Order: sequence, then C-alpha cells, then structure tokens
Amino acid sequence: SAGDVTPVEAVPITSMPEGESDLAPATHLWTTMKDGAVRLRMDPSGAGSLPPKTVHQMFVETVKSNGNLAALVVKEEGRWRTISYKEYYEKCRRAAKGFLKGGIPEYLGGGIRLVLGFVNLIWNAEWIFLSSGLAVGIYTTNSPDACQYVASNCEANIIVVENDKQLQKILQSRIPPGMLLPYLKAVVQYKDELKEKRPNLYSNWTINLVLGKTPFITNRSRIILDQMANQCCMLIYTSGTTGNPKGVMLSHDNLTWVAYAAGKMVKIGAGESIVSYLPLSHIAAQMLDVWIPIRYSGTTYFADPDALKGSLVVTLQEVRPTAFLGVPRVWEKMQEKMKAVSAKASVVKRKVASWAKGVGLQANYNIMNGRSSMPWGYTLANNLVFKKVRQGLGLDCCSRCYTGAAPITKDTLEFFLSLNIPLYELYGMSESTGPHTISTEGSFRIMSCGKEMIGCQSRIDKPDQDGNGEICFWGRHVFMGYLNMKEKTEEALDEEGWLHSGDLGKHDKDGFLYITGRIKELIITAGGENIPPVLIEDALKEQLPIISNAMLIGDKRKFLSVLLTLKCEMDEESGTSLDELSSAAIRFCQQVGSHATRVSEIVNSRDQAIYKAIQEGIDKVNERAASNAQKIQKWTLLERDFTIVGGELGPTMKLKRPVVVKMYQDEIEKLYAV
Repeated sequence: SAGDVTPVEAVPITSMPEGESDLAPATHLWTTMKDGAVRLRMDPSGAGSLPPKTVHQMFVETVKSNGNLAALVVKEEGRWRTISYKEYYEKCRRAAKGFLKGGIPEYLGGGIRLVLGFVNLIWNAEWIFLSSGLAVGIYTTNSPDACQYVASNCEANIIVVENDKQLQKILQSRIPPGMLLPYLKAVVQYKDELKEKRPNLYSNWTINLVLGKTPFITNRSRIILDQMANQCCMLIYTSGTTGNPKGVMLSHDNLTWVAYAAGKMVKIGAGESIVSYLPLSHIAAQMLDVWIPIRYSGTTYFADPDALKGSLVVTLQEVRPTAFLGVPRVWEKMQEKMKAVSAKASVVKRKVASWAKGVGLQANYNIMNGRSSMPWGYTLANNLVFKKVRQGLGLDCCSRCYTGAAPITKDTLEFFLSLNIPLYELYGMSESTGPHTISTEGSFRIMSCGKEMIGCQSRIDKPDQDGNGEICFWGRHVFMGYLNMKEKTEEALDEEGWLHSGDLGKHDKDGFLYITGRIKELIITAGGENIPPVLIEDALKEQLPIISNAMLIGDKRKFLSVLLTLKCEMDEESGTSLDELSSAAIRFCQQVGSHATRVSEIVNSRDQAIYKAIQEGIDKVNERAASNAQKIQKWTLLERDFTIVGGELGPTMKLKRPVVVKMYQDEIEKLYAV
C-alpha cells in the first residue's frame, strides 16, 4: 500500500564515529520486517558506517564540488552536446516544479512517475526526487497489457512516454477512461508531436519544462528537507522471467550507499566516462549510468536507441569510455564479429593472431593466479594485436570491462582474456540494488562472479556435500520489500533480514563466489533428480558454434530434451530474427559439408550434415554428464532465434523460460510423443 513506501520514523543524519571505516558493516540497516514495516535494525557487529543520505543530498554535494564537470553528454543532429552538473541540477529543479504544478500532491511520497521510453536525458531520475515522487520504469518492449499491469500496480499518476508508439500502449490502457488506471492524472510525450488531442495529454517535454519555469505556490524546499534516507524513492520492476513483475522498493540509502561502496571497490574517480545503452528501467543501468557517476562526478554518454542492434561499437569508438558494462550477449556479438573478420584475413595474419591469443591467455591466467611472470613475446603480442583490438572496439581507454545480468560462457570469457581484455563478472539482483559481488583487477577467477562488495555479507543456506546452497545477502543494499506484495516480501526476506536470492552457489577456498544454478530454474525430472539447466545449455553452445540459444526441457518428464535455435542475422530496425544465417553459422555449415545459408533450408530439409553435426555435439556433452538423468535424449531445431521483441528474452537477453515453454508447447509435446 502507499503507506509501505513512506518512512516509519525519521533517520537522523549523523556523522560517522571518528576513526571508523566508512565501508564497515552498517550499524543501522533498514529492512522490511515480517509485519511489513520499514524499521531500523542494529547490526550486532556494532561497527561504524557511512552516514545515511538522500539522493538529493548526494547530488548537491557533487554540484558544489564539481559543478562545472560534464555530467551528461547527448547526441543531437550528429554532434555531442555536454551538460554540466550545474546545468543538470537546474534542469532537474525546473522539471520538478513542472510536476508539482501539474497537480501532484505536495505531501511526502505523494506522486509516482512512470517512464516508458528509451535511455534519455529526462530519464535521469533526480528530477523526480526533487518533487518527492517515486521513479518507475517500464521496458519499451513491454506489451500494452504489461504496461497496464505495472502502471496499475504502482498507482502511477504521471506517465512519461517517448513517442506515439509507446503512447498508444498507455491509451489502450485508458479505455474506458479512468477504469484501468484510475490514478493517472497526466501523460507527457517527450518526442515528436502528438497525433491526437486528449485531456491531460501534454504534447512534448518542453511544455513540462515551461510549466516548471512558471511561478506557483508550493514549499518545494520543505518537500526536499522532509525526505529521509530510509524512504522509498524508486521502484524497479523485475523482468518477470518467472511470473508477474514485482515492484522492488529501493530506499534513498540503498541507492546512495551502493553508489558509494561499489565505486569505492572498483576505484571510480572524477572524470570517469560511461556509455549508457541498457534500459534505465533495469537496476544495472540505473546504478552504473546514473548513481555512481553522480556520486563520483563521472560523465554519462547516451548511446543511440538502436545501440543493441549494431551501433554500440560505433558509440564506444567515439566515446572511448573508461568503464563499460556489457551484458553477455553484447560480448558474444563482438566475439562473433571478430571471428568473422579473422576468417577473411590472410593466413599469416591468422597465425599471428592465434599465437598472440595464446600468449594473452597465458599472461592473464598468470595474473589471475597471482603470478607476476609474463610469457615470452607478451610485449610484442600487445603491440601487434591487443592494442589494435582494443582500439577497434573503442575500449583502448577502458580499464574496467564488466559483464553481468545474465550467465556468460567460459568460451567467451577466455576469448576476451586471450585478447588481454579481462571481463570482470558482477553478480546481484534488483533486490540488492544491483551488485552484491564484484570481480576486480587482480582479484578475479574465471567463471566466478567475484567477492562480496565491501560492507556486504553472504551466507550459503542449506549447503549440500559440495558446498552448494542458496545464496543469501546481508547489507545496506538489501531492498525494503515488494510493493503491495507482503507474502512475496516474506518469501524473500527471512526474520533476520537475510535476502534469499533464489540462486544456487558456493564459495571456493579463497572466498570467490560461483553461481551454479537457480532454484526456480531447476529441472526436477519424473525420477526426482534436480538438474541445473544453465550448465548443460552453456556446454552445448560451446560445443556447437552454430547454436545461438539452447533451452533444456524435462521438468516432471522422464528424460531431458532441448530446444535449439541457430545463429542468424537480425533486422536492425525491428530487432526480429531473419532467415539468413550469420557468418559464424555459415562457416560451421561449410566445415561440416553443408551449403545452407538460411535457417529454413536446414530446418525444412532436415539438412543431413547439420543434423549429424548437432547430434555429435550433443553426444560429446552427454559424455561429460554427471548422471544418465542429465543426458539429453531428444532435441529439435526451431525456425527462428529467440529475441526480445519475440518475447523469449528479457531486456538483458535473459531467457524467459515460462514464456518459451508456453510459446513452443506443440514442439515440446512432439519431443515426448511415443
């Protein structure tokens, strides 16, 4: 309810005890207890902590100390335009006044603003908090029904949409008026002109800014001062891969503390540059693109809306960021393109590249294992290959390349490691305000997601004989609870305040965390065996370079089967998969004796060479299976690849298993037919 997102009691903003570490475990942690109330709880360690802050306080500190530094850089008509922190703050003030002018109640927590649009200057959420509202984002790929669900669940009263395409999703939800979204007071379309006029529908963002310039009676200063660190200020809706999306309530302290702690751990400094391309309705993008830069006076460059369709590398080449987070699919696409280019190179160049990659892989494994020795020829390989690759990708100034938000294969990690581009894995969730463990330079292991962020703790709940159990989180990054979902909150947070992640994992002897599966994704066969699908799926993709996506089937079934998709080209405009095979897939076809260039050629004719090669690859994976129950008995090729717009993948390319099962029910049943 609305009361769940307001503070139970004021939190005094006190100074840290002298001599205490500002990143020690928190003396006061706020969490949602069993009765649903947000309360302060003492940490038995009694250690000092970073003083709690609101996002506004954090923003003001940066404006005072580095107001002239570049905060945001956006591309307008082909040219980059820079916005300083002072200008950024003033724009936020005007926008906040516009929202208050628009009829939003002026009491604490009185307004929720919902944004439906791509990464954009106005999505930077600080203007929302200046007007005491809550920021909520909706993915642009959501259907009208999904948009209506989120808007209704959070009782949104202002919705900001990017264009007419997104506007139509909201207008469908308002027919008949006021029935589905009774709390909605205004809709603002910030790009292009409106194609129709309706009450309380603003034509573009500039109108709202004009409203913000007009004087009106309100005590905005009181609204800002009344904000407290344990007050909810943002809702992050989960992507709904296992059911209806849940509204994750994050407090001011969640955001400001994680921004400080994560930045401190990876040694972020003033002047760092970041490329923003992921939807800001995702916590990873929110933290990396908005809050950490504000805390450390960094600069965020906004990529084009079609970044994930092919233009991201162009932006990286122009910006040359100092830190970059790529979801696994981004790194996989880079890997595929580089392999395609290499295949067309001369024999001499291919041999030099192969030699250099061997040197690079050994050098980085030495670093990973704490050995200072470098293999012979490392300097030469760096000058001949590694530097050129980094420049070609726009990562020559990037000292931190991260991967997270979804599983990544060992093959991709080692590919970039061989090019002297170590990918540092992150692990966390919306409910932990983003990161929980982080890999850092000099402290990483292949396939591990690193060690706990400073000030956070992990517990492996109910470990088995191998040390595998559910990963539980503790720290000031743990969320307040789910909006309007008390039972779900109680499932996630136990009575001691530990957050149960639903992920399975274990620690090694050096304290590195490894993810071994997800409880809700576990396949429990008819024989009662628990099987984590991701490990088998990744093994398939590594064994068969022609495979794009693999999804294991077998829950309550007598044996395992798998749905497979082939690597193919994508329509850059729509994001849909095309019939044409990718260059990597065509190379695979040629290597096994097939002349196919299209998915339909292979599937419709059951191409003998391809089907034989796939079966041989599955046989090799089966040879490494831990038991007969974990062997794949049947498989089928689907006619198109999984995509975001198709509904099979979430915004960060994570597989939406329940959706896939429903969409391909006929194909699945054929696999289990007698």
